[in-house]
Amino acid sequence: MRPFLKFLSSLAENNHKEWMDDNRGWYQETRAEFLEDVGVILKRLTELEPELSAFKPKDCVFRQNRDIRFSANKDPYKTNFGAYFSPKGKKSPGPGYYLQIQPGNSFFAGGIWMPEAENLKKIRREIDYSGAELKKIENEPSFQKLFPEIEGDKLKTSPRDYEADHPYIEYLRLKSYTVSHPIADKDVNSGNFINLALHGFSVMKPFNDFLAKAIEDVEDGSGIL
Repeated sequence: MRPFLKFLSSLAENNHKEWMDDNRGWYQETRAEFLEDVGVILKRLTELEPELSAFKPKDCVFRQNRDIRFSANKDPYKTNFGAYFSPKGKKSPGPGYYLQIQPGNSFFAGGIWMPEAENLKKIRREIDYSGAELKKIENEPSFQKLFPEIEGDKLKTSPRDYEADHPYIEYLRLKSYTVSHPIADKDVNSGNFINLALHGFSVMKPFNDFLAKAIEDVEDGSGIL
């Protein structure tokens, strides 16, 4: 049995420094086990993304402390464990693979969330040129089974420079390009979430490849720039 959910539930009920100080050993043991599982995922993910071999588990796992400087929520700690696997690093603007463990809200996901304006323009331009490719990826049965739709907030109207009747206007209206699938608590407790996430990551790879191609700066004149 993985200890993650029990610890995180207790943290959610006692989200203050005094409790964390009193339970520092429990936190460190639980986080160490999560790091071990992230290490298993990272090693197997290098089969899909060889560049990930340059990273260690700690490079992929997010800090537990929240940045509360500009937040109305002053709880000091996140109530989930999260890891992000991106070939260009955790802070890369490119696509990646995300895993969240949280009681009742665990999931795996991928894509690009809220890209900067220039990269959003590049993604939309790639969709304008190659929307049929993205549509084919989305319509693959294995993709549809896990990810019924590409997610993200949408513009109410068509973006600048694109007509409302564009054949891929629903993609063009998106402001994020992500997919996600829930993980049941029982699969977290059993450790089966590792295989579920790895399968999901393999299914979403063509989607991530499409986004990565879109934002690459190609210098030979054959790409976006």
